[in-house]
This record gives sequence, structure tokens and C-alpha cells, in this order.
Amino acid sequence: QVQFVESGGGLVQPGGSLRLSCAASGFTFWQYTMNWYRQAPGKLRELVAGISGFGGSRNYADSVKGRFVVSRDNAKNTVYLQMNSLKPEDTGVYYCNTEPERNIWGQGTQVIVSS
Repeated sequence: QVQFVESGGGLVQPGGSLRLSCAASGFTFWQYTMNWYRQAPGKLRELVAGISGFGGSRNYADSVKGRFVVSRDNAKNTVYLQMNSLKPEDTGVYYCNTEPERNIWGQGTQVIVSS
């Protein structure tokens, strides 16, 4: 049974940092590109970052390039998102999923960037 468990969110001031984690289970983790998404209040979910199975390829939305770093630990079936220089527009609920996207989503982890 596929499961995603996101953690690491919280309230942070503009300019601060957070590290999100997503523990995945129920599938062969290393075989899949893993993506991070976020959903801001009143907006559609958007793709933020992605990392290939062995980490050789990483992609970022223009809005987070140079500030966020995606990584993974295949031994732990976990993908990470290091978020630096956070801005209020980074506020939202962050989720992970495979590529292609599965019809199963975790509970997400809330990130609030506010002074």
C-alpha cells in the first residue's frame, strides 16, 4: 500500500530556512522520480521540485530556483526539501509524490512564512 508521510513544516520568518522530509513506502522507491508539490491557500497544487531515482537530475520551479534544494536517501525511502531564504509566497501545504503522480497523497506538511 503506497503511503507518503510529510514532515518538517512550521512557522518561520521571511529569510529563514526549513527542511522538509517525505517518507515513502509501498513501492520500489529508487525506481521513481520524486516530486515536491505545494498548495497555497485558494490556489491549485503546483510542482516545486523533482529529483530522479538516483539523484542525478533535479528540477525546480522558477520561483524556488537558487533557494530550494531537493535530495533523497534511497536507503531510507525518503526525499527531502531544503528551503532557504523563505518568502511569504512560499506559504502552503507541501506534499511529495512519485512521477508519474499517484492518486494517493499524504497529509502534507504546513509551511507558514510570516513575520
